[in-house]
Amino acid sequence: MIYALSVLLPPLGLLLNGQPFSAIFNLFLIVFCVIFGLVFHVLLLVPSAHAVIAVYLKRDERRHREVVEAIRQHGPPPGYPR
Repeated sequence: MIYALSVLLPPLGLLLNGQPFSAIFNLFLIVFCVIFGLVFHVLLLVPSAHAVIAVYLKRDERRHREVVEAIRQHGPPPGYPR
């Protein structure tokens, strides 16, 4: 759901994902891309792509942090080389 929101309303998707600085940057990116997107239409996709990539990277970081915390609490999995 957050990905759909990031495609349709990129700054709101970033804000709801906990990335306020990326949302502000995305607003500036939207203004820039709307101005120059009138000539280069591909630029209109850049803010949405930025938001989707930022959401993906933030979720991947959270997942990695959870795995590291689980390893710290419970030790490495069986058969893990030490």
